[in-house]
Amino acid sequence: MLGRVGFALAALGVAGLLTAAQAPAPSANASVVHRVDRTQLMADVRELSSDQYQGRRTGTPGGLKARAWIRDAFAAIGLKPAGPGGFAEPFAFTYQEDHAQGSSGRPVTTEYKDAANVLGFMPGTKAGARYIVVSAHYDHLGVEGDRVYHGADDNASGVAALLAATRWFAAHPPRHPMLFAAFDAEELGLKGAKTFVASGLVPLERVAIDVNLDMVSRNDRNEIFAVGTYQEAWLKPILLDIGRRSGITLRLGHDHQVRGRDGADDWTELSDQGAFRDAHVPFLYFGVEDHADYHQPTDTADKIDPRFFGDVADMIIDTLVTLDARLR
Repeated sequence: MLGRVGFALAALGVAGLLTAAQAPAPSANASVVHRVDRTQLMADVRELSSDQYQGRRTGTPGGLKARAWIRDAFAAIGLKPAGPGGFAEPFAFTYQEDHAQGSSGRPVTTEYKDAANVLGFMPGTKAGARYIVVSAHYDHLGVEGDRVYHGADDNASGVAALLAATRWFAAHPPRHPMLFAAFDAEELGLKGAKTFVASGLVPLERVAIDVNLDMVSRNDRNEIFAVGTYQEAWLKPILLDIGRRSGITLRLGHDHQVRGRDGADDWTELSDQGAFRDAHVPFLYFGVEDHADYHQPTDTADKIDPRFFGDVADMIIDTLVTLDARLR
C-alpha cells in the first residue's frame, strides 16, 4: 500500500464515526462458512514474500519472477488471459522519488520500462452481466542495501486472497464475468491500476465494482476495514450482514475526510481502488490498519496469524459471492 499513517481509534477520537459489524469469536459463530484452503493460502503468501522474490519491486528480477509465478497460478486454476497479449498487460512510466536524493541533491526520476499487470478472466453464466473486478497489487519495495522488504502483508496477502477467490469461483462459476487483476507498481503511484482503467480492455461502463485487497492478513484486534460505503451507501447493509456471519470484526470507515482533521484517515486514494474511484467506478477496499512492520523488512509471513487471515479470506469470498448474487 502507498504510504499512510495508521491510527488507533481512541487516538483519532472518531470511534463514533466508524461502524463495526461485531462478530463473536469464531468458535461461537456457527454461521461462519469456510471456503478457503488455509494451508494453500499461507503457502501462497510465504512463496511471494520469500527471499527469492527480493521484495518484488517493479521491473526487478524479483518483480518479474513474481509476475511469472502469478501468471502460472492463474493458468493452473483455469483463468483465461484477459488481453490479446496473454495474461500480461505491459506498461512503462517514469516516477519521481522525492525521498531519493541523487548526487545533485534533487529528487531522482526513474524510468520503469518493464512493468506489467497480470490479468485473468473468468466468464459468467448470466448473459449481459457487468464485470466484477477483483484486484490486489503484487509489487512491493524491493531491496535496500542488504535488507529485503518482504511485503508479506503488503501485499502478498492480498494476492494470496485473490488466488483463493479464483479457486473458489473456478469450482463455483459466477453469474457475473470476473476479472482478476494482480496490479504492478501500486507502490509507485497506483500506476498499474491507472493503466488498466485507462486501457479500455474492459469498458468502464461494463464494470459493476472493483473489490480491492491490500494488507488483509494482520491485526491484533481481529478486525479489518471495508472502505467505500461512504461513497457507495448501498454496500453498507450488505457488509453489515456479512460482518455478522464472519469470524472477524468487520469495520466500515476510513473512506472520507473528517472535518477538522488533516485527511490522513481517508484511505480511498491510498491503494488501487483510487484509480477506479477517480473514474467514477464503484469500489470496495478491504485492508487492515497499519502495524509496526508496515513498509519494514520485518513484514514477513511468520508474523501472520493463519486463523485471522483465513477468516478474512473467507469473508472476502462471502462478499464476492453476495455481490455476484445481488448485482444486476
